[in-house]
Amino acid sequence: MEAAVKDARRAKKKIDHKKLRRRIYNHRYLYLLIIPGMLALIVFSYFPMYGIQLAFKEFKYNLGIWGSPWVGWENFEKIFKNPDFWNAFKNTLIISFGKIITGFPVPIILALLLNELKSTKFKKVSQTVMYLPYFVSWIVMAGLISNIFSINTGIYGKVFQSFGVEPTMILGNPDYFRPLIYLSSIWKGAGWGTIIYLAALSGVDPSLYESARLDGANRFQQVWYITLPCLTFAISVNLILDIGGVMNAGFDQIFNLYSAGTYGVGDVLDTYVYRLGIADGKFEMSTAVGLFKSVINCILLLVANKSAKLLGQEGLY
Repeated sequence: MEAAVKDARRAKKKIDHKKLRRRIYNHRYLYLLIIPGMLALIVFSYFPMYGIQLAFKEFKYNLGIWGSPWVGWENFEKIFKNPDFWNAFKNTLIISFGKIITGFPVPIILALLLNELKSTKFKKVSQTVMYLPYFVSWIVMAGLISNIFSINTGIYGKVFQSFGVEPTMILGNPDYFRPLIYLSSIWKGAGWGTIIYLAALSGVDPSLYESARLDGANRFQQVWYITLPCLTFAISVNLILDIGGVMNAGFDQIFNLYSAGTYGVGDVLDTYVYRLGIADGKFEMSTAVGLFKSVINCILLLVANKSAKLLGQEGLY
């Protein structure tokens, strides 16, 4: 009896394997398309995990990563005692949450406004104009911002000088650095962020609006009671992802816009890691900061996902 059961199981496994091979062969081109993405994920996301051990070692160039001696939590103790680290940590939280508060609603509002446009041609032109900044690098964006707000050569300075008024310095001014970060982040990313919400809006059943109009609902009421509820899933997922990436304040943007005069309000963990690792050669210290940042991001992601579920929204899993 047992031998018959085993034979049946082996036969079932063979059938399952044949079905699997047949399914892979039938969809072979789709699997080939997956390979580059999987390779990129392995090379750039999983392979670098090999270097995480540096956070617990004293790196020696002549010994390499594997041969360097273990020091346990010593690197973490050093960074936690460094006031520059806590200043960068505070700035990271302020700038990241500031970006969420100021920038997160903008793509939603833009998507709602674009969805209300009647002219298809004007809608497409508007979308194109809003999307373009996303494809411009932060180096170019920093040059544009410099040309706009420079006191001596920028448009901002020229306008004030033409009226005989001495302009207030914006670039390099700690008082204006964070607002400049928030505004430039909205300028660059808001148009691209509308894509997700416009895609969600395309799936809204038109009969819902027809029923609302028959009940006497105006445009604002239709948006409030029909359009926005249909966007709740996209909004909750994007908010969870944004909160989960709070410790990534945007290295490219800040590195190209900040200066020595704005370190106090603009130095974040990413730029702090850059100075420790690249400028000072303290690779073990920079790895420890990076690992700390990743752990905090993971905790925030889990908390945000759980909070969304408790509020009745769909989470990431």
